[in-house]
Amino acid sequence: MKLLEKMKCLFHYYPKNASFSSFFNSFTTHQLSLTAFPHDPQILLITLCSNGQLKDALIEMAAQGLEMKFEGYDMLLNACMKRRAFREGQRVHAHMIKTRYLPPLYLRNRLIIFYSKCDRLRDARNMLDEMPEKNVVSWTAMISAYSQRGSASQALDLFVQMLRSVTEPNEFTFATVLSSCTGTFGLELGRQIHSLIIKRTLDTHIFVGSSLLDMYAKAGRIHEAREVFESLPERDVVSCTAIISGYAQLGLDAEALELFRRLNLEGMTSNYVTYASVLTALSGLAALDLGKQVHNHVLRCNLPFYVVLQNSLIDMYSKCGNLIYSRRIFDSMPERTVISWNAMLVGYSKHGMGREVVELFELMRNENKIKPDSVTVLGVLSGCSHGGMEDVGLKIFDEMVNGKDGVEPDIEHYGCVVDLLGRAGRVEEAFEFIKKMPFEPIAALWGSLLGACRVHSNIDIGEFVARRLLEIEPENAGNYVTLSNLYASAGRWEDVRMVRDLMMKKAVKKDPGRSWIELDQTLHSFHASDRSHPRREEVFGKLKELSIKLKEAGYVPDLSCVLHDVDEEQKERILLGHSEKLALTFGLISTSDRTPLRVIKNLRICVDCHNFAKFVSKICLREVYLRDKNRFHHISKGVCSCGDYW
Repeated sequence: MKLLEKMKCLFHYYPKNASFSSFFNSFTTHQLSLTAFPHDPQILLITLCSNGQLKDALIEMAAQGLEMKFEGYDMLLNACMKRRAFREGQRVHAHMIKTRYLPPLYLRNRLIIFYSKCDRLRDARNMLDEMPEKNVVSWTAMISAYSQRGSASQALDLFVQMLRSVTEPNEFTFATVLSSCTGTFGLELGRQIHSLIIKRTLDTHIFVGSSLLDMYAKAGRIHEAREVFESLPERDVVSCTAIISGYAQLGLDAEALELFRRLNLEGMTSNYVTYASVLTALSGLAALDLGKQVHNHVLRCNLPFYVVLQNSLIDMYSKCGNLIYSRRIFDSMPERTVISWNAMLVGYSKHGMGREVVELFELMRNENKIKPDSVTVLGVLSGCSHGGMEDVGLKIFDEMVNGKDGVEPDIEHYGCVVDLLGRAGRVEEAFEFIKKMPFEPIAALWGSLLGACRVHSNIDIGEFVARRLLEIEPENAGNYVTLSNLYASAGRWEDVRMVRDLMMKKAVKKDPGRSWIELDQTLHSFHASDRSHPRREEVFGKLKELSIKLKEAGYVPDLSCVLHDVDEEQKERILLGHSEKLALTFGLISTSDRTPLRVIKNLRICVDCHNFAKFVSKICLREVYLRDKNRFHHISKGVCSCGDYW
């Protein structure tokens, strides 16, 4: 205690010296521990670990040598695990070996978990293999470590080993291993595991049920996932979120939203992952008003704004046509991930705002906090393509090839360049570019070039590309349709009939065009020449009236968009029945003056419907938002954000 008294005297002389104060506090804490428990080194060790003095605790462990006991090792391993202190944890394990301490099963399991948390799977597996005795925790901990790090095959192999052992899997084992049932054979393996779960009557357990429905949903088997969900005797936020997310990820947006509403009425408590899944569904539906309501609800509930939720909000507002809100959220984020940057870049890209895409990309480069990834460059190249900035896009592609951003170009980046050249009318150059690629061209790449041939009426290259496509994917109706349209635009009606006969022979069906408009939180759907809507007579009456009014203002129907060998009057009638026009007209008769109209199309919008919407915007004084499967068109006072380039 004399040394402690001297230290106190020095402290009075140097009260403002920060370094000395810190040293004094550490010293006195250690001394007080020694004086409080002079005869119990185990309690001293536990006290040091509790105070976060890991280095001192390791010194004390070495000093105790053979006297170390279970409690001390347990406390040390927990402290190392909490900090993910790999080297320190190794020292604890090494001390056990050197002192010939035989750790009980519990401590061996803790060592597996410790090595797993430190991403040392080999060490964790060695620990498991060396264990003379294993229990369900041992196996499950290792299976979980493999699953969480994407090592699905190792997780499944280990699960099979477990089944062959004397240890029975429990609900946590099954819940863990199901997350590894992915890929080509994942669904079949998952079904086999499902059978085992039923045999052990664990299929109604909440953890197992949530994992089962998640496995089926990720495999695209949403009906099986729904059956599992409905059979659960009780549901928690995890299972509810998993099924909603399953519908949203498969593009079944209306079903996801309907289920969310139902579960809310049943008293479901949502978390940030639930809302992120709902926002994904609302993005697909372009339901801006509902999206705003969800955003407001999140704010009212004071949910923590995790980055994944903010990313979902950026994506939702972008896909609903409100880039101002997207950018506002993006700029207010305290931290951004690469997904945040990508969401904003892709949002600008889909709106044809090439200049904003390039400016944001340069900002990302200059900040140098987050490195671009493959998706980032895809978004930038796509933005240059949609924005008519082919020279800038080619320059960025060359920089990527030369290693500027550390992103290796893959087939999708080459596909973006083909699309960029094709949209600019440089079809021959795009064709030569494909020939020189270091990759074998895939169907999507040829499809992009075929679309460019259709737009720019390049029959020669178009026929060659179409033949290649029909060889690669003979069941894809879109290839037949594009080739048929290419022939129709050139007036080659015999060839059109030949292609359509080929479609019938192969039983290939074209997706029918559909358009949606949301009014008062209800989605109204229209097909071409649709007469199923309850207000169809009003819609067609208004459409005829509107057509006359627009023609007086200068609108001329683009008959080249009708790909049938009929007279001009019939062509004009066919054009008037396009689903986009029906949805727009319904919006006009169902909303008050100056209310914006938001229409979604499942296919690409034709040139005539685009022109029609521009005249509606100008004559009816409405802002029009048209979203097709490729991009976004924001039309105000007769001018479109795409600059008529798409």
